Amino acid sequence: MKSLGDKLRELRELQDLSLRELAKKIGDVTAAHLSDIEFGRRHPSDDLLVKLASFFHVPLEELRTLDSRPPVEDMKRLVQSNPQFGFAFRKLVDEAAEKRVSPDDILRFVTERLDQEKKKK
Repeated sequence: MKSLGDKLRELRELQDLSLRELAKKIGDVTAAHLSDIEFGRRHPSDDLLVKLASFFHVPLEELRTLDSRPPVEDMKRLVQSNPQFGFAFRKLVDEAAEKRVSPDDILRFVTERLDQEKKKK
């Protein structure tokens, strides 16, 4: 599946724009920041995502569907309802940063756990 960064790079290249040129045309953003977004090292703010959608004449929702950020508000609610979720999320981030756990590991764990729960019922 195409990432948000891949899509933005594709749109930029279709218009034959460098990162610097795009940054100047959009304003309030640097070429380095745009590069980080394209490589998936950073995520655009909501305001920047709106500007990019408008600039490239693509529906905002199309770009949002490619945005891989976790649903932060949902995560905040979970942490507020049970602080152990906060500890678990922090541990997950730390382990992922150390490359001891991958997205596939997480998905496999959750899938196996859900399958176990279904078998119990």
